[in-house]
Amino acid sequence: MRKIFSKMDKPLLFITIAFFLFGLLMILSASSMESLMYYEKNPYYYFYRQAIFLTLGIIIFLIIIRIPTKVYQKFYYLFMFIIIICLGALFIIGHSAKGTQGWFDLGGLSIQPSEFAKIVVIIFLACYYEKNKLTLDNHKSLLKPLIYIFIIILLVALQPDIGTASIIALISFFMFFSLPMSKKYRFKYTSIVIVGIILVALIFIITKGSFLESYQLNRFNFLNPCDRYQEDSGYQLCNSFIAFSNGGLTGQGIGKSTQKYLYLPESYTDFIFPIIVEEWGVFMGIVIILLYLFIIYRLYSIARHANTLENSLLAYGVCIYIFSHVVINLIGVMGIGPLTGVPLPFLSYGGSYAISLIISLALAQRVCIEEKNDKLKKKKKQK
Repeated sequence: MRKIFSKMDKPLLFITIAFFLFGLLMILSASSMESLMYYEKNPYYYFYRQAIFLTLGIIIFLIIIRIPTKVYQKFYYLFMFIIIICLGALFIIGHSAKGTQGWFDLGGLSIQPSEFAKIVVIIFLACYYEKNKLTLDNHKSLLKPLIYIFIIILLVALQPDIGTASIIALISFFMFFSLPMSKKYRFKYTSIVIVGIILVALIFIITKGSFLESYQLNRFNFLNPCDRYQEDSGYQLCNSFIAFSNGGLTGQGIGKSTQKYLYLPESYTDFIFPIIVEEWGVFMGIVIILLYLFIIYRLYSIARHANTLENSLLAYGVCIYIFSHVVINLIGVMGIGPLTGVPLPFLSYGGSYAISLIISLALAQRVCIEEKNDKLKKKKKQK
């Protein structure tokens, strides 16, 4: 284990561990009031559950960093088949929460398959394009895996979970365009994507979003939320603004948030960032954003120096995964864009998401380990 540790990206490892621990602390602070009211006067309910999920995640992490990435080439179609079956089964035996039928209830433990679908998509695309890297000048080879990705996006969107479906689409999109394809193909596919985005936007404008549920449509009404404080469409975001305002530059102090007293719904999940700013101040909010940028840089660096196309795509997919979550969550809670219910990496409560995130980081660290192993082999050969 010591040899494996020596070859990891240590700055990435230490910062992510610190992030998870800080997130655990903030989950305790943000969820204590709701825990007291709803769970037998136990303020540690969500804290204990998240700690259990993180412990399980650590065990999985220690297993994954020992598995060579080439092993996934034997199972990536099986992974895809299993996740499609799980997503389809949700419509039959899944249970609903917050208007989304996206969870399996296993003896009081909720499992959200769509979170693991993100990891499956990353592994599937990385393995497929590694096996077909010599035929990337062929339309069929390039586009074939996207059929499976479309099925996953469709199943997730029908739950409906537009936020998670968007994340999966973004991961797939950027992984696809990171391939070493010809300039001619890149131009063609870019043009198709741009035309598609324009068409979707026109359909949305013309129909005024009539194909969406009312609560989904309300999320696009994010301007001037405090003018609509009494309405569902403005209440949550306005309380987010109040939390930011209360925090000021240096914050109210740890545990002293007022918005967590059931004013701000989902304060320990999607809206954990406003609670952090309220308690720690804008300075801490800026530090957190800078640390996210550093994590994304480290992941991008791992992807850039990877020794195979598969490994490069794995690390790049993880990079986009985390980047997408950070951007979509923050623009939502800051009122810059629509709310999507996307958790904030390392800080938001959520078992399936925490484990999925740890798996993704283990994959990236494994890529780093293999790149360093490859360098050592080359040095030995030169001697």
